[in-house]
Amino acid sequence: QVQLVESGGGLVQAGGSLRLSCAASRISRNAFSSVAMGWYRQAPGNQRELVATISSGGSTNYADSVKGRFTISRDNAKNTVYLQMNSLKPEDTAVYYCKTQGLVRDYWGQGTQVTVSS
Repeated sequence: QVQLVESGGGLVQAGGSLRLSCAASRISRNAFSSVAMGWYRQAPGNQRELVATISSGGSTNYADSVKGRFTISRDNAKNTVYLQMNSLKPEDTAVYYCKTQGLVRDYWGQGTQVTVSS
């Protein structure tokens, strides 16, 4: 089955930046390139919410709360999806997950913690 591993989380001050990575394994490059991917986040006490998606063709969509600050991208040669997060705010603090989108069975990563201090 597909495995997704997130990395790049950490502690950053408000206004700072982080770049998250999501590496997919047990999937061929051709198969990965045909799969849409998404980043989600879950803060304590909150439901998991969609942050950004990227289609197989590179089209992107963002939650209103992160538009203009976050950028999702993918490198199909590396089976990796990225989330560049700029101008971070304390309310961005959450565990961030990547997920395949639209498969018969979708797969989640284990998550990476992002903490933004004020």
